[in-house]
Amino acid sequence: MTLKAARVNSGLSQKEAGKMLGVSDDVLSNWERGISFPDVIQLKRIENLYHVSYDNLIFLPK
Repeated sequence: MTLKAARVNSGLSQKEAGKMLGVSDDVLSNWERGISFPDVIQLKRIENLYHVSYDNLIFLPK
């Protein structure tokens, strides 16, 4: 599942998810588009927020 799909499945907008993760919606957009990638601490937050394991997430390359 892509990072965007995980967010959408959680019923969150980029702005809402970004706020909950402590990043801007622009940063989250860059992660979803594969322009940049979250660090390990952010990955744990993503797993908890979206209720999905890192192993099940696909980070699309640029």
